[in-house]
Amino acid sequence: MTQVHTFDAIIIGAGGAGLMAALHAERGTNVAVISKMYPTRSHTGTAQGGVAAPLGNMEEDRWEWYMYDTVKGGDYLVDQDAAEILARESVDAVLELEHWGLPFDRTEDGRIEQRRFGGHTRDFGKSPVMRSCKSADRTGHMILQTLYQNCIRRGIRFFDEFFVLDLILEDGIARGVAAVEIATGQTHLFLAKAVLLATGGFGRMFAVTSNAHSLSGDLVASVFRRGLPLEDMEFFQFHPTGIYKMGILLSEAARGEGGIMINGLGERFMERYAPTLLDLAPRDIISRSIDQEIRAGRGVDGKDYVYLDIRPETINRCQSAPGGKTVTAAQLEAKLPDIIEMMRVYQGIDPMKAPVPIQPTAHYAMGGIPTDCDGRVLGGSLSPVPGLFAAGECACVSVHGANRLGTNSLVDLLVFGRRSGRAMAEFCAGASPADPVAHAAEEALAELARLQRSRGPERVGALRAAMQHCMTDKVGLNRTAGGMEEALSILRDLKERYRHLGLADAGQKWNTEVLEAYELGCLLDLAEATTASALHRTESRGAHFREDFPKRDDANWLHHTLAFRAGSSGAGPVSEGIRFDRRPVSITTFQPEARVY
Repeated sequence: MTQVHTFDAIIIGAGGAGLMAALHAERGTNVAVISKMYPTRSHTGTAQGGVAAPLGNMEEDRWEWYMYDTVKGGDYLVDQDAAEILARESVDAVLELEHWGLPFDRTEDGRIEQRRFGGHTRDFGKSPVMRSCKSADRTGHMILQTLYQNCIRRGIRFFDEFFVLDLILEDGIARGVAAVEIATGQTHLFLAKAVLLATGGFGRMFAVTSNAHSLSGDLVASVFRRGLPLEDMEFFQFHPTGIYKMGILLSEAARGEGGIMINGLGERFMERYAPTLLDLAPRDIISRSIDQEIRAGRGVDGKDYVYLDIRPETINRCQSAPGGKTVTAAQLEAKLPDIIEMMRVYQGIDPMKAPVPIQPTAHYAMGGIPTDCDGRVLGGSLSPVPGLFAAGECACVSVHGANRLGTNSLVDLLVFGRRSGRAMAEFCAGASPADPVAHAAEEALAELARLQRSRGPERVGALRAAMQHCMTDKVGLNRTAGGMEEALSILRDLKERYRHLGLADAGQKWNTEVLEAYELGCLLDLAEATTASALHRTESRGAHFREDFPKRDDANWLHHTLAFRAGSSGAGPVSEGIRFDRRPVSITTFQPEARVY
């Protein structure tokens, strides 16, 4: 029997965006947060390096410079009204966290300490600037803990370890979600005046990724299946410094403290590609530079990786430490404790004595569910869907454009999580109480039941591995029409095979096998949308690099891509094709120019 719950506002996802929204929506509003896992295990906790804000605590900084860096870093696909909001409101958001108890690192006079980060500059690109507010290299963890503690203090209701299957839309209005309680297998309907999606990314479509296993894009796929568009899905960021073959992230905080990258010849190769910012250039530029070095045969020992070198003697010799100061191993151990520990644990290398192997890893979705600057989800006519909001990585505001700057994910979830929560509360104040919905989420519940009964020859693990290798090989850092056409064919074949899965676990309690199967269906839809969108955009811009169209084409492609699933809405993946529309980029202050760093 399905259990029904009624709230004013429901937030799906207990990472930074969801918790920030909950804290700002709960004032006068009955709020519930639903999470696939215990909240403090959410992926926000893995963010290491910092959260940007032009506080000017270490050196002069201005919000206008930050806005410029965000727009230029995003290769001018950034909506500049959103970038201005991000830059202006980042200061208040960071100070709010400080007042809520977040233990930021401090300068000697007690102010929040800041460090350099990739793509962040002073005076419109002239030199790096210290803008990233930090708590050693555990900033995301500290943000998550601080937000969750404040939610508990305010009595916000949590439903932990509930797997949300589908969004409930009735007559184009968001009415709630359908979920299954993982521990019992019982189905639940959560009805509400407003729903906020804050479920993170979907990097598990790739074989080598920094993303946790939980990031499968379930609600992004649900929106897509309900006939709503996804925006800029072709833009998926590859972080340059993932642990070789594992994808575990080594934050650019290491480079912000003076670390450099060297090739197999011992050269600091970023001098060739970004002579001003060097190893602190934007991530798309560094990732492609690494790839070019490897293709030219300058990988370490001719292999497909280069080195990240944070040895104090290297930093001091290259004078790459902030301010040209001499650094010691003890200082690096204090500022980068988790990064250094991961190098030791996962690679068996002491980074104080030897450089460590790195390669680009699938990291962040710039695209996702289109929203306005208050988190309202935009439908096919680009008008808000009543009662539906989104924030964080699953949303596309679009403040990251074609390439996100480091630290801007945390700023995004704070600034736009806060704005979304306030907009939800305002919407709920004028909306009618949630009523029972006839046949709510019946398609999703039927799909779950179908999977539970599946006894076909196909296996979830094999199909997932095939999808991941297909995406990594053909829709990764470098793309061509032929490779992506082949990828679409493979993905559509995998979708057909998905209809013939065989599951061994027929139980209800803790049936993670059936939930992994459901996640796979979502990832297949999003992989197809990503690939089709990348094939559709015949230019190179930011993280989207076409070897057959290597130049940026502002005359034809300075607009956002909107992808729609063709055919009727439903709950399971189908191969009905994808149609496209476009949305203009908001350009208010900075006209497109060459990205020279």
